[in-house]
Amino acid sequence: MERFDTLILGGKVVSSAGISDSDIGIRAGQIVAVGDLSGFEADRVFDAKGLHIFPGAIDTQVHFREPGMEHKEDLASGTLAAICGGVTTIFEMPNTNPTTTSAEALADKLARARGRSYCDYSFFVGAATGNLSALTELERLPGTPGIKMFAGSSTGDLLVDGVDNQREAMKHGSRPMPIHSEDEMRLRERKGLFGEHPHVRVHPEIRDAEAARLSTERLIGLCEETGRAIHILHVSTKEELSLLRDAKAKGLPVTCEVTPHHLTLNSELYETLGTKLQMNPPVRSEDHRVAIWEAVKEGLFDVFGSDHAPHTLEEKGKPYPESPSGMPGVQTLFPVMLDWSLRGELPLMQLVKMMMERPAELYGIKGKGKIEGGFDADLILVDLDSSWEVTDAAMKSKCGWTPYADRTLKGVIQRVFLRGEHVVELGESLDRPIGQAVQFDWK
Repeated sequence: MERFDTLILGGKVVSSAGISDSDIGIRAGQIVAVGDLSGFEADRVFDAKGLHIFPGAIDTQVHFREPGMEHKEDLASGTLAAICGGVTTIFEMPNTNPTTTSAEALADKLARARGRSYCDYSFFVGAATGNLSALTELERLPGTPGIKMFAGSSTGDLLVDGVDNQREAMKHGSRPMPIHSEDEMRLRERKGLFGEHPHVRVHPEIRDAEAARLSTERLIGLCEETGRAIHILHVSTKEELSLLRDAKAKGLPVTCEVTPHHLTLNSELYETLGTKLQMNPPVRSEDHRVAIWEAVKEGLFDVFGSDHAPHTLEEKGKPYPESPSGMPGVQTLFPVMLDWSLRGELPLMQLVKMMMERPAELYGIKGKGKIEGGFDADLILVDLDSSWEVTDAAMKSKCGWTPYADRTLKGVIQRVFLRGEHVVELGESLDRPIGQAVQFDWK
């Protein structure tokens, strides 16, 4: 009788196709059998009776601040927060200091992550006006999922402004290009309309819905013109939804992401959370949140992403607009969206499709996103019948806070496995920084 390295027995395996009572057999870090494995032997056996088993979550938008801003996050603390929240794979963004705009900067990040990362990792290269002609070569380097473009300024100094530069960026390369979509000219025009020190509640008016709509409309037009696949990040407005629907209906290679904070929080919370709620693009009024939820339910969005962007409480305590935009979210990505599922707003199968399966498909990730033979044994074992209270103290990010503090969420993570290794138990890391660079399988 064949022997496994690890057996996980008695759980309910969740996929986009449904939920099944299945055991999981693991060998050499990969899933080799799913089904009734009673009677088989293994070096390690875990009882998953009463638990649901999800593929490891994939977060394709995080900012871990290393190099250059390690006082608020680094690759070790960011990936620790990720794995404790069930995220086993991350794509990190290029707006560090220095920015990740060259082969040398990418190699530096990969070297920094080795031996320190608690989950598997990959690093976007940033498009910049000085490297547009090199993007085709840069997106093919090992360790990167491709090229990220900032069409509107955010934290950091990466910006590809103007239709000509954006068109040029799209012409170089073929992988899906994730884009921060806000119209830079409109942002600059509106910044001076509200005085020197307005209340942070005006943040959604300065970076208004029209700035997002204008940019997304232009980018979809460039997608149609160039044929380049684009991925609109952190959609925040109801006005963008019809543009994205129409683009998909026309068969254009346009995909889009939605974040938990744009689905969970609204602008009324500026009165209590203040600058903790300050993000780019902003958390907006309730009508935007409701419309985005309806678009999720109709299947418009492809993936969930956290846009984890931590800052210290001291930095957030500066008067607006000196306060930086961004909030932590990688550790709460899966728990917050799981809670929405368990409250009846999102089928578990759709959660798995958008947080595990579709990110792997979209970016050509090798061996991730499914609980099937031949895939990496990245697994989250969850007790759906239990609840927990989110606290700042439970967050592993260096910044030490979360906008979801004091909320009660349904679903408690019991264990997390990374490539077959048991790395988290009851929300706490077993201190195994065994993360590796993500492998891609581009045809």
